[in-house]
Amino acid sequence: MRKIAILVILLAAATAGGWWFDVPARLGFAKENRQQVLYGNVDIRQVSLGFRVSGRIAELRVDEGDTVKAGDVIARLDAEPFQQALDAAEAEAEALKATLSKLKAGARSTEIAQARAAHEERLADLENAELAYQRARQLRPNGTISQADLDQASASRAAAAARANSARHALELLEEGSRVEDIAAAEAQVHAATAKAASARTSLKDTELVAPGAGVVLSRVRETGAIVSPADTVYVLSLTEPVWVRAYIAEPDLGRVHPGMKVRVTSDTAPDRAYEGTVGFVSPVAEFTPKSVETPELRTDLVYRLRIVIANPGPDLRQGMPVTVHLPGFGESS
Repeated sequence: MRKIAILVILLAAATAGGWWFDVPARLGFAKENRQQVLYGNVDIRQVSLGFRVSGRIAELRVDEGDTVKAGDVIARLDAEPFQQALDAAEAEAEALKATLSKLKAGARSTEIAQARAAHEERLADLENAELAYQRARQLRPNGTISQADLDQASASRAAAAARANSARHALELLEEGSRVEDIAAAEAQVHAATAKAASARTSLKDTELVAPGAGVVLSRVRETGAIVSPADTVYVLSLTEPVWVRAYIAEPDLGRVHPGMKVRVTSDTAPDRAYEGTVGFVSPVAEFTPKSVETPELRTDLVYRLRIVIANPGPDLRQGMPVTVHLPGFGESS
């Protein structure tokens, strides 16, 4: 009887110890939805803004604490040098376009007629030189003229023939029009000049600094009149939309979340007010729990990072604020 009592006591102690050390969970008998809440922070989303071109700041339109919308012009550079560069580039492009049009159109009819008349004139000169040479050649045997006169008549005939040949080639060039290679070269020059003008136009547009999204100005780094380069920061902007929450979930509960899942988010400032959020990203890579995440789990546990997008956050959810993410309970729709 005593042995039975001792056996019962040992069995009860083993059962209590098993429950104490979570043996049912290790054997797969843990309750569903063990982790009901997650802990995280509102992501800090800031952007340093600067100009893409160098120049002198002519105007700063916002100051620290001001709210801006996407597309708002918040600063300007002195645009005069960029406008002058654009005007010069556009004028160069127009000149090259005119040259290209001239090459494609070819010679005018009056120019061709003028070249034809010049050719006919040279032919007439050649004919006269030929007659003079023939007369000199006939008179030379009788001694009427000297050999020098005959040589002069021969040279005049050769010069007249060369001038007539040159005039004929000039006429043929005008009649044939521009070479294909010359037109191609002119077209390439026009394209280069057009690209240069487009680049100058982009540089002129870049003299305006535009807010990339809605946010609040955190820092105004430069002042009016300062000379800045593309590497210089002028404003630091805190983006307010969208609001992202970074949270972490332990590996055993990973199957409970998925992209598109609806969750509720609360903060310590207003624990009774819940914000609707949607799981937008689940990291495929495990990592150790960051020290900044307040969670009752051991910090050495492997977790997976979540990104939760908050709908209609309002001004109360500020960047870096710790928040609590409430997962749907068992049987709730997600």
